[in-house]
Amino acid sequence: MNKTNIFSMKTKLRGIPPPVKPAGGGGPQAASGLEIRPGGMLVQKRTSDSNHSSNPKIKVRVKYGSSHHEITLSPEATFGELKKLLAGPTGLRPQDQKLVFKEKERDSRAFLDVCGVKDGSKIVLLEDELSKERRFLESRRTAKMEAASKEIAAVRVEVDRLAKQVVSVEMEINGGKKVVEGVVLNLIELLMIELIKLDGIAADGDVKLERRMQVKRVQKYIETLDVLKMRNSGLCKHKIFTGQTPTRHENQQQVQRNLSERAVVVTTNWQTF
Repeated sequence: MNKTNIFSMKTKLRGIPPPVKPAGGGGPQAASGLEIRPGGMLVQKRTSDSNHSSNPKIKVRVKYGSSHHEITLSPEATFGELKKLLAGPTGLRPQDQKLVFKEKERDSRAFLDVCGVKDGSKIVLLEDELSKERRFLESRRTAKMEAASKEIAAVRVEVDRLAKQVVSVEMEINGGKKVVEGVVLNLIELLMIELIKLDGIAADGDVKLERRMQVKRVQKYIETLDVLKMRNSGLCKHKIFTGQTPTRHENQQQVQRNLSERAVVVTTNWQTF
């Protein structure tokens, strides 16, 4: 049995048409639509556009308000993928979109071809009202927090300015120098005004933490001024009773006593902010 007979028997068993011989003779050739692979196996002939035809594209028309958008994508894509493609031309985030096909809202996980979407199909895009409301509330909250942050920053700047005056008064009194009582009282009043401002600022999260830090800071300066006011009053009485200026040694002793008093004397009762 020659090779040609053996090959004919194999093709009959596989249900493949036998190769035909050309008129001029020669080796076996592939039948129409088939090609011979190395080893003599017959397979379907490959064409240059086979890959293109296996992955077709469709064009859908999406209506959003008074505008229309044509989107080209695979029919095997999901409605969620279509939403991502629509985010650019419409300006809507995918989570804010509702796609309606054949008068029915489609889930983002549903496939286009399974739902019957074909080339030229029309889809309606709507904005999700609940999502729109959530975004509106979120934007209001963000604006509110930004405003609160600016108010706290303004208070911080003013407290920084007053803090320098507190340090200056503290250095003078600790050095044994009498300070006009009105200066101390004025600083306390100005700091109390800033404390009231902080109390009126509504904040959440990090902004609330920043407000609390500034409240504690202002309270600390007011407590310091309360102690300095008592110490300043003591310096005045000392000069009246002795009728002379305290010596350097007496000043040092007075400063040490004042420091010990400062550790325990707090005359202001604070509320929790």
